[in-house]
Amino acid sequence: MKNAKEGTRKPNSFEVIIVLILFLAIAFSFTGVFDLPIQLALFIALFLVILLGLRLGYSYRDLQDALKGGISSGLEAVLILIAVGALIGTWIAGGIVPSIIYYGLEFIHPSIFLLATVLLCSITSLATGTSWGTAGTAGIAMVGVGEAMGIPLPMVVGAVLSGAYFGDKLSPLSDSTILTASMAKVDVIEHIRSLLYVSIPALVISGAAFTIVGFTYASDNINLNRIESIMVSMNDTFSIHWGMLIPAIIVITLLAMKKPAVPTIAFGALLGVVWAGLFQGTDWVAALNTAYEGFSVQTGDAFMDELLNRGGIVGMLGSIVVILLGLGFGGLLNYIGALQVIVDSFSKFIKNTGRLSVSTIATGFLSNVFGCAMYVSLILTPKIMEKNYERLKVDRRILSRNTEVGGTLTSGMVPWSDNGIFMVALFGVPTLQYVPYMWLSFAAIILVIIYGYMNKFIWYVDDPEEGKEMKTV
Repeated sequence: MKNAKEGTRKPNSFEVIIVLILFLAIAFSFTGVFDLPIQLALFIALFLVILLGLRLGYSYRDLQDALKGGISSGLEAVLILIAVGALIGTWIAGGIVPSIIYYGLEFIHPSIFLLATVLLCSITSLATGTSWGTAGTAGIAMVGVGEAMGIPLPMVVGAVLSGAYFGDKLSPLSDSTILTASMAKVDVIEHIRSLLYVSIPALVISGAAFTIVGFTYASDNINLNRIESIMVSMNDTFSIHWGMLIPAIIVITLLAMKKPAVPTIAFGALLGVVWAGLFQGTDWVAALNTAYEGFSVQTGDAFMDELLNRGGIVGMLGSIVVILLGLGFGGLLNYIGALQVIVDSFSKFIKNTGRLSVSTIATGFLSNVFGCAMYVSLILTPKIMEKNYERLKVDRRILSRNTEVGGTLTSGMVPWSDNGIFMVALFGVPTLQYVPYMWLSFAAIILVIIYGYMNKFIWYVDDPEEGKEMKTV
C-alpha cells in the first residue's frame, strides 16, 4: 500500500499481529468474561491503532482524518438502522407486524415454516435488493411467527438470513452486488450469472436442511394449542385484517422500484403511524412516539409482551455506536496499511485456484473482522486479491463471485461488524447463537472451495470461448 504521507512507513507483520491480537483479546474478554459492552472494546481498540499509527510516522491529524473517513464511508448503514428502528416500532403499533404474524400462524404449517421463511425472504430480498430491508420487514415478522410456534429463535434467524442474503446477492438492485461488480471491474449481470453457480445449489442444500429440521422439530415440539392462544390474544390486542398489510406491500414495491432505502423505510414508518391512528385507535402523539421509543404494551401474557415490546430509534442507539466505532477502527487499519500487510502474507500460499478461492474468502472474512463493515470487505478484497487472479489468469468474474461469498455472506457472522450488529439489534439473538444456522452461507463457502480445488465453473482470461471451463495451468 502506498503511504499517505512522506516520512511514514508501512507496518511490519509483527506490529500488525500484536495490535490485532490485542484487539481480539479485548473484544472477547469484554463480551465473554467481564460482560462489558463491545462498544468499550472498540473504543479502546481505536487508541491501539492510533498508537501504531504514531509509531509509523503519522500525525494525530492524519489519523483523525482517517478515522472520520472510515466513519463517513458507512453512514448510510447508520441511517438505515435508524429508519428500520422507527419502522419496527410504528409497524407494531399500527398492527402491521401483528397481522403478518397472525396470518403466518394461520396459514403456515409448523413443519414447513423454516423452508417458507427461507423462500419468503429470498423472494423479498430478490425483489427489493436489500438484505437489511428484508430482515427488517419480512424477517422480523417471520421471527415473530417462529417464536409463537416455539421454534428456537437462532434457527429462525438463520433461515431469515439465508433467504435475505440469497436474494440480495442475485438482485441487480442490490447496492452491495453493484459495488462488488464495480470493484472487480465486472459487468453486474455477468457477476450475477457467475454467482448462480454457487447460490442456486447453496439455496437447495440449505432449503433441504431447513425442511428436514422443520419436520423433525415440528413433530415433537410444536404446541398447537399455544399457537391458537397467541392468535386469540393477538386478535384481542390489535385490529387484524388484510388491510394491515398495505404498508408492507407499499414499502416492498418501492424498494423493488429501486427507490432509495432510507427515505423508503422512513416513509414506511410514517405509514405505520397513520395505521396506528386510523385502525388501532392509538392517540396520534403516542403513535408517533413509537418511532422513537418503540412499542410498549402490557397484555398480561409475558410471551406476548416480549414479542411485541420492541423497535424504536432508541433501541438502535447502542448498535449505532458500535457501527460508528467499528467503521473508524477499520478506516484506521486500512489507512496505515495494516490490512494490506495481513493479506500480503497470502501471496506465497496462492499457487492454484483452490488456494486462490480459500485466500479470497479468508480476505473477505478478515476484512469483516478487522474492518468491521461489509462495505470495507467488498472494497478491499478485490483491490487486494486482483493481482493474484491476474497472475493465475483467472477471470475477474471469479474474483467478484468469491469476494461476494467471502465478504457479504460472512458479514453477519462477526459480532462487531455492521451486519452482525444490525441483526442482533433487530432480532435480539446474539450473533454466535444464530451463526451455526446460517446454512446458506456455509454451503456457498464450501461450494466455492470445492469449485476451486476441482477447477469447476472456473473461467480464464485466455479462454477462446467465453464461459468455457479449462484445466488449471
